[in-house]
Amino acid sequence: MKRTLYTEDHEAFRAVVRTFLEKEVLPHYAQWEKDGIVSREAWLAAGRQGLLGLAVEEEYGGGGNPDFRYASVLAEEFTRAAAPGLAIGLHNDIIGPYLTKLATDEQKRRWLPGFCSGEIVTAIAMTEPGAGSDLQGIRTTAEDHGDHWVLNGSKTFISNGILADLVIVVAKTTPEGGAHGLSLLVVERGMEGFERGRNLDKIGQKSQDTAELFFEDVRVPKENLLGELDGAFVHLMTNLAQERLAIAVAGIAGAEHLLELTTRYVKEREAFGRPLARLQHVRFEIAEMATECAVTRTFVDRCIAEHADPTGLGLDPVNASMAKWWATELQKRVADRCLQLHGGYGYMSEFPVARAFTDGRIQTIYGGTTEIMKEIIGRSLLG
Repeated sequence: MKRTLYTEDHEAFRAVVRTFLEKEVLPHYAQWEKDGIVSREAWLAAGRQGLLGLAVEEEYGGGGNPDFRYASVLAEEFTRAAAPGLAIGLHNDIIGPYLTKLATDEQKRRWLPGFCSGEIVTAIAMTEPGAGSDLQGIRTTAEDHGDHWVLNGSKTFISNGILADLVIVVAKTTPEGGAHGLSLLVVERGMEGFERGRNLDKIGQKSQDTAELFFEDVRVPKENLLGELDGAFVHLMTNLAQERLAIAVAGIAGAEHLLELTTRYVKEREAFGRPLARLQHVRFEIAEMATECAVTRTFVDRCIAEHADPTGLGLDPVNASMAKWWATELQKRVADRCLQLHGGYGYMSEFPVARAFTDGRIQTIYGGTTEIMKEIIGRSLLG
């Protein structure tokens, strides 16, 4: 089916993103994978190209355009290029809304220009070694000391953890409040007591720096409280729908791209004297994956349109959960089946299908696992 989601302006932006990937990302990507981190220059280049802060007000150096379809184009093209290491989606779509919606005017003046230029790389620190995604289990604390907070605790699996200049930390400010006693504190590079652990060795997305973070008596100024005191739970829940939709967009784009690659491969690759595409089993595999991708694409595009509609309320959290778990589980299944159809070549790291198999595996985990998504949906239906 012909997609009707995007306008000529969106497609023109797609061309800009592809040019950026070809010039500023792909020539360096193999080295970034070896290094386990992307270069700071890549972030600055993204800022110069206008790819950072798409929804940030123009007065702070942003694009001033909240249309989520532009973010979707970015996610699709970075996924097709197999370049998840430069985590622009995390920066724009996940962390950006916290700064644009919750920051005071003074905080916006301090942080948003650098956010848009690439001089300030961001991260959000929620997950802890013993708590995972359970907000009620968070142990990181922030004690009120008059004009500042004293922050103590640790976080793990933090994307952009090594590069980040600004980290939004979820901490317990009212111990007896449970999930409703949490606040968002902004920790900046150079604050005494803020330390980074090792760059974690993952099975995929090697160039995306993921780290442990440690906070020992970090003095966080009161003016670095983001949003309402003890309001982190509501703030986090408000922004999760967009985060999950962004992951779903990458999920279906990844599945579609793998299907394209594999369709070409089975037409060219011969076995037993004829192309693999002549085998009924292979045709059935391709047919099943194509159908699943087409059905999923229709739903995800509808979710994008709903979220981008300026006259609406944005995407419903339940539909976002549906899109997230279904699209990412599809991506996982398609990656596995496409690797199998590539045979031994699919197991070689230089083949895109092999990298997609490992890079995409995290999709069903971060942003809320598939199991959590199903729990959210089930509760909405059954109470």
